[in-house]
Amino acid sequence: MPGISSSSSASIAASGRRGAGLSAGLSALPGRNLAAAAVGGRKLTHPGKSILAGGIAGGIEICITFPTEYVKTQLQLDERANPPRYRGIGDCVKLTVQDHGLRGLYRGLSSLLYGSIPKSAVRFGTFDMLSNPMRDATGRLDNTRSLVCGLGAGITEAIVVVCPMETLKVKMIHDQCSLRPRYRGFFHGISEIIREQGVRGTYQGLTATVLKQGSNQAIRFYVMNLLRNWYKGDDPSRDMHPFITAIFGATAGAASVFGNTPLDVVKTRMQGLEAHRYKSTVDCAFQILKNEGPQAFYKGTVPRLGRVCLDVAIVFVIYEEVVKLLNNVWKTQ
Repeated sequence: MPGISSSSSASIAASGRRGAGLSAGLSALPGRNLAAAAVGGRKLTHPGKSILAGGIAGGIEICITFPTEYVKTQLQLDERANPPRYRGIGDCVKLTVQDHGLRGLYRGLSSLLYGSIPKSAVRFGTFDMLSNPMRDATGRLDNTRSLVCGLGAGITEAIVVVCPMETLKVKMIHDQCSLRPRYRGFFHGISEIIREQGVRGTYQGLTATVLKQGSNQAIRFYVMNLLRNWYKGDDPSRDMHPFITAIFGATAGAASVFGNTPLDVVKTRMQGLEAHRYKSTVDCAFQILKNEGPQAFYKGTVPRLGRVCLDVAIVFVIYEEVVKLLNNVWKTQ
């Protein structure tokens, strides 16, 4: 072309080659949008899918594991007596079935079921909303960041769902222990509690619940992410069999039990029918330590351990499988 030297032409050509190479390189990298970035061999999960899959997983899980949750709560509410009402897990199950039949082991299920579905939905939805922007180009999430995201998910579910639903569950189970039960069902229990105590009556033990759920999910997501990253190694696309997911989930659940059972005990006491005996969460913990000793903080650990390990394993497996199904029918960008 007239007016352009051969050196200029060479420079332009070189620039063009560099530009083309840069474009090719960028196109080869996984994108940062939900449709392109891979997370452990799958696309980043859209928060909408997380909410739906989490809700489904939570509903199925609680129907399977509720009897162990019932026994755990009964043992925690069974304060030291002379003699104690229950001599252990087996005795608690035996007396409950004798007095109320097998249905007695499912007393309070409705309140927990109504809470479990939105709880898991909020948990997984919040976790993915927080973690998606923190993942690297391959979709891998740093372990420390998974701890932070799990903490955020736990605090959110505690405030939005867990505290009011857990308060209702504990009050209904505790009510059954009385000689003359007052609540005839979930909705009757809600109306009576709100009528007598106001909306605040469903938010008893909020501080303990936030501490418990926040630490709970921080530990679970951290351990799960740690094990997942270890298993996949340098190959983020490596597929995880549901059995492996279940083992990792059970391990994460066990870690959370040993890490925060004391908080769970305090939370349960603060939400029981005798919560008025305690001035605050700290006062509740102090009274338990003073009157019952440090071992009381681990009351109900065995039934909780079995339930939580099964709970977390089931939830993670169902969640992952539902997300895979949704990815086939729900295309997101």
